[in-house]
Amino acid sequence: MESAGYKTALYTSPHLIDYTERMKINGIDISKEDFANTLSLVIDTADKNKIELTEFEILTATAFKYFSDRKVDFAVIETGLGGRFDATNVSSKHKILSVITSISIDHKNVLGDTIEKIAFEKAGIIHHNIPVVVGKNNKGYEVIKKQAEQLNSPVLSPQKNVRILFENNVNYACFDGKKFEVPLLGLFQEENLELVFEAASYLKINEKAIEQGLKKVIWSSRFQYIKEKNLILDGAHNEGAAKVLRKSLDFYFPKQKRIFIFGAMNTKEYQKVAKILFRPQDKVYFYQFKDKRAISFEAFKPCCSNASEISETTINKLINTPNENEIKIACGSFYVTGEVLKLISQHCL
Repeated sequence: MESAGYKTALYTSPHLIDYTERMKINGIDISKEDFANTLSLVIDTADKNKIELTEFEILTATAFKYFSDRKVDFAVIETGLGGRFDATNVSSKHKILSVITSISIDHKNVLGDTIEKIAFEKAGIIHHNIPVVVGKNNKGYEVIKKQAEQLNSPVLSPQKNVRILFENNVNYACFDGKKFEVPLLGLFQEENLELVFEAASYLKINEKAIEQGLKKVIWSSRFQYIKEKNLILDGAHNEGAAKVLRKSLDFYFPKQKRIFIFGAMNTKEYQKVAKILFRPQDKVYFYQFKDKRAISFEAFKPCCSNASEISETTINKLINTPNENEIKIACGSFYVTGEVLKLISQHCL
């Protein structure tokens, strides 16, 4: 949208280093000053009206106020959890399109323990007469389609496939007979890009703007490749994400030795993730990040007998000593990738 000449906003979660990462206009994070001022306004307004808000509700209201004050043309709003009862799902008045990406089992205590239950919660972002973009290969497609039909909302499903091509160390998305350069690695981007092209078609974004926009796109900790470090950052923390991470590693880096820096939350199915990701010949370093929900090395050890514990100091040395024959992968939680990003930024100062 920005490449098409529009003033665009983006609201995402979680942040990796700083809260300001969550709110962007034309790709630029909200300034600390604007964040503090807008956040204070939201909190003061809630206090005066005796409204109790969660942290995410405060952040969402802050983002909406900031975007409104800056008079953006379009805002891409990512739901925090599920959709039906998510704080972001209050924007029906100005919504023009909903997009639902792939669904896997996660947050079972809140969203349900089946794909159908989770799909129903995610389909809650669909509003009356507002189209929804969703792939027919989405595991929750039938549930989403049924919800859309009840709300008289058109279902837009991609009719053409995207194929990822990695050629001369350049990543391309092949679509409709054309090649688009995309810096985002990861085979799962095939499905995501199909949704992107479908949404862009509905919004009448021209091909040149799409091509320019794709060249500039950055999505931190989603199979993010930092070439100079020969390092992959990926927040994969559930079974579905682990499968696509493993598949992408096999595709992009089939011959390099793999060194994992792994940590996980005790609320996640880290046993399944470990079983999918780690091969017997891989070197696995376990990192217990600073959160009370982080699993301990003792809890993780049965999942990977060849794992060893690693400190922040050792991680720093490891990631800042690149080896072209070894690919390092920080994964298991956004807490892990956030810590690694922080260490990289400190090293560059």
